[in-house]
Formats: sequence, C-alpha cells, structure tokens
Amino acid sequence: MTLSSEFSNAGRLERALASLRGLATGDALGSQFFVPVNYPLLQRRELPPGTWQWTDDTEMACSVVAVLAAHHRVDQDALAHSFATHHDFDRGYGPAVNRMLRLVREGGDWRELAAALFDGRGSWGNGAAMRIAPLGAWYADDPEQATHQAEISAYPTHQHREAVVGAMAVAAAAALAAAPDGPPGPEELLDGVVALVPRSAVGQGLRRARDMLDYDDAGTVAAVLGCGRRTSAHDTVPFALWSAARALGDYETAFWTTARVGGDVDTTCAIVGGVLAAGATGAPPAAWAERTEALPQWAPTGVGAGGASASA
Repeated sequence: MTLSSEFSNAGRLERALASLRGLATGDALGSQFFVPVNYPLLQRRELPPGTWQWTDDTEMACSVVAVLAAHHRVDQDALAHSFATHHDFDRGYGPAVNRMLRLVREGGDWRELAAALFDGRGSWGNGAAMRIAPLGAWYADDPEQATHQAEISAYPTHQHREAVVGAMAVAAAAALAAAPDGPPGPEELLDGVVALVPRSAVGQGLRRARDMLDYDDAGTVAAVLGCGRRTSAHDTVPFALWSAARALGDYETAFWTTARVGGDVDTTCAIVGGVLAAGATGAPPAAWAERTEALPQWAPTGVGAGGASASA
C-alpha cells in the first residue's frame, strides 16, 4: 500500500475497521470474565467456551466508525443519532446513558441531556474513551487531529473534562500506534500521548504510567493507577494505555495482562485491543477473532462507503 492510498478514505476506513475488530475482541472476551464460572479460567489464561458477545463498548465504537465512513470526520449530530438509533439496552450501558439515549430517540436534544447529567457536571465515565480507538487509527497520519476529533466525539454523551481528555488520550495512543513508520516504543508512546492532552487527572495518571513502565507486576500498577473499578476515565485510561504501551504488537500478552487485574475488564480490554489492532502487527489472534460475535449488520464493512453512509 502506498502512502497516498494508505491515507485515502478507503485506507483510513480499513485501518479503523482493523482497530474496531481488535476492540470488539477485547471487549467480548473481557466481558466473559464477569461470569463467576470463568474466574478460574482467567487465572490460567484459558479461553471460555462458546461465542463471546460484545457489549456497549463495541456497539458505540461501530457508530464512531460509521460516522467517520459517512462524513470523513466526527459529525456530532450524526454520532448522537447513531448512538440513539442503535442503542441496545441489553449491551450493558450505564443507567444514565440508557435514559439519555432513550430521550434522544424520543426527540430530546443531546446537548442539553448530556450537559445535565450528574447534576450538571456531565459524566466523567470511561464511555467516551472505550469507543474511540478506531478514530485514532483513522487519523494515524495526524495525531493532533485525532485528539481534536476525539474531543468532539465525546460531547454527545460525556461532557466532563476528564471523560473528554480520556477519549483524547486513547485516540492519540491509537494514532501513534498506527503511525506509517511503525509504532513507537513504550516510553515514546506515552510521552506522545501526554504531550497531546491537556492538564487533567487523566494526564497526571498517564505521567505516573510512564514512570511505571519498568514495573512487571500489573497488579501493583493497577493499584496505583486504577483499572476501571470506579468506571471513571481517570481510573481507567492510564492503566489501559500502560498495558498497551508495554505490549504493542503482542495482542495476546496485552489482553491477559490487562484482564487479570480485574476491574472494568471489558472496557480496559476494549481500549487495549483497539489501540494494539490500530497498528499493522497488533491484530488479535485469528482464533480469538473467530470466536467473537460478528459486528452488527449496520456497521461499515470496508467493501464500500455507500452502506456505511446510510447506516450512520
């Protein structure tokens, strides 16, 4: 693939879809470890049986890719409409977002509804970050634009500063992992992300993550950085990007390292999976991808942009 074709809209979509598939696999496999019968499998690094179903992380990421395929940028109204139209209550959404998306479907203004969440503070949850890695892959030639578009993408559901910065950080990491000349080293990746996001609790967590790259005990790192137990962006994103940075190009290692510390496992593994799969060598194992539930029929396929435009 030449550089020009790599950064055509078709090339961008191909790269975003690769990240989306990595995100979906991490999400779907990670979600299996909320089932008590599978706890022993996690410690033994054994795969659960059956087909693994993805959650709201993947459903919302499909909308992000659909809007990019249709508009070649983030259109907030189209994104909010897609979130609301394709919202499946049974995919594990939080109660506040469930209610908000129902009201958007009924004609509510997403701007007012998102701004009013949590007594007018907006949500600082990890939802804007969990869905955004494919956008970073789309903008692999321009990490600054990736962070800008990620910021725009957060507001239809998450308007608290920390949630917005969390999305920016994950998009930046995915863009850097998908760089045309290959991914940077662990230190360069986190340094690059820190340089691209504003001062915030997320940013401070990323600085701590950078300082802990030589720690081999993921449990200790998660105890310091958080691993999503509070489902906030600043309790989720730093650890997920620490784990991704240490294993770029090795999806299997990154997944088990991330999942075994517990917490919001589907979300941390979705973030890690999307960042790794944005890079040319970071795809999930083929056997894992085959066990993952197929993406919804309305999601873009890469075959042509027409269907994607209609779905967004």
